[in-house]
Amino acid sequence: MSSKAAAYIAEPQLFVERIKSEIGARILNSKAELLSGDLAGDIRRLLEERGVLVFPQVDFTGDEQVAFTQTLGDYAPDTPDGSALRLSYDPATNASSEYLKGSFFWHFDGYMNDVPILASIMCAKILSPTGGETEFCNTYAAYEALPDERKCQIEVLRAVHALAAAQLSVEPEPSYASFRQWRNIPHRELPLVWTHRSGRKSLVIGNSAVNILGMDPLDGLDLLVWLRDWATQDRFRYRHNWSAGDVVMWDNTGTLHRARPYPLDSGRLMHRTKLAGEEPFA
Repeated sequence: MSSKAAAYIAEPQLFVERIKSEIGARILNSKAELLSGDLAGDIRRLLEERGVLVFPQVDFTGDEQVAFTQTLGDYAPDTPDGSALRLSYDPATNASSEYLKGSFFWHFDGYMNDVPILASIMCAKILSPTGGETEFCNTYAAYEALPDERKCQIEVLRAVHALAAAQLSVEPEPSYASFRQWRNIPHRELPLVWTHRSGRKSLVIGNSAVNILGMDPLDGLDLLVWLRDWATQDRFRYRHNWSAGDVVMWDNTGTLHRARPYPLDSGRLMHRTKLAGEEPFA
């Protein structure tokens, strides 16, 4: 075939709208384009840059969501059969529904793992008639915007992260038996500032942080509250108002997230898949 007659094959293109200057982007490609895997590299790069990606009303089936996740990296299933996890407060759907109440507070997933989860992908199946939005904040951007003196203060500090701290957000006055049950889950010492392999730095905070090593307990709490307040200010924060079929993906290593309150008997149902972590805390 001559060069003149050769067919031109266009490279696949990602169609993107930025949501806010510091966080979030909408991806407007079709479901078929997303499932092809041709856009996976661009999606991965955009995820690290923007923290949160929204795929409006793509409405993956459970199998499609798993397949899409697998185009992006190593899939980390939460279910024995590898299907997407059904997230609901209905005990018949989710046996661990009580622990989901901690998701109403700013957190990241996988703080107990040596290598934390890279990203989560969630698809809205059934919505609550009121509430239920999900908020995200960009902890890369929040670190980068810190005053230099605050960066110097926290650069070498480490915090203890524990399930007990997260559960105390939900139940401030537990029975001792309940507290001991939480306490038996291993805790971790993590840096307040994570220096990633890319060279970028992010804050490692959230409701799982119980204290800062080497500091007076109240001084440590003061700093943790200040950092959370700083990182979740409007410039770094995005609130997603769900429509049925929306898919949202977030960089778990560079964001915090929380669900906004909604009636627990509303039947709200999400499907979640996760990408396995690729680098340890450092």
